[in-house]
Amino acid sequence: MGFLNKLFGTKKEEEETMTKLNIGIILGSTREGRVSPQVGAWVKEVADKRGDANYTIIDIADYKLPLLGEAGADANGAAWSEIVAAQDGFIFIVQEYNHSITGALKNALDYLRVEWNNKAAGIVSYGSVGGARAAEHLRGILGELSVADVRVHPALSLFTDFENGNQFKPKEVQEDSVNQMLDQLIPWSTALSTIR
Repeated sequence: MGFLNKLFGTKKEEEETMTKLNIGIILGSTREGRVSPQVGAWVKEVADKRGDANYTIIDIADYKLPLLGEAGADANGAAWSEIVAAQDGFIFIVQEYNHSITGALKNALDYLRVEWNNKAAGIVSYGSVGGARAAEHLRGILGELSVADVRVHPALSLFTDFENGNQFKPKEVQEDSVNQMLDQLIPWSTALSTIR
């Protein structure tokens, strides 16, 4: 029986896999030459080691969202709505543009309402001051969308966690920060799933 359990897994393991949370890692930039894919891939690698959720990179550039209210918004928004609705929580990869988030991320957030509601989020930011001002702006927007953001916030510096401003090479301490964020995000996402 032990051999069969190792080969096929136990019923309990199957149930745990089926009930794992879905956490979307949202890349918050669409510009040419962006580094958010590097940061997102690193966050996913750190998160996947934990085995406590299904982590998926969600690149808003893939959804080609026009500005909200422009022609084609409804057609392009359907796939965006579907992927966001399927998540139990989020990790936003946020870069600072003029002391705030990107226009593309703001537009993507504004596209939806109920799909965001009663979920939790973590923020990983980067910029010359770790993207701190962008993260603070994002927190206000998330609050309006009924998304509970966790306190721990990995802030990556363009001066110490990147080479030449475009090659992501995080300091070792940053992995601990991501894990501490996830230690908050997973229980909050679990708790909020009970009221949706």
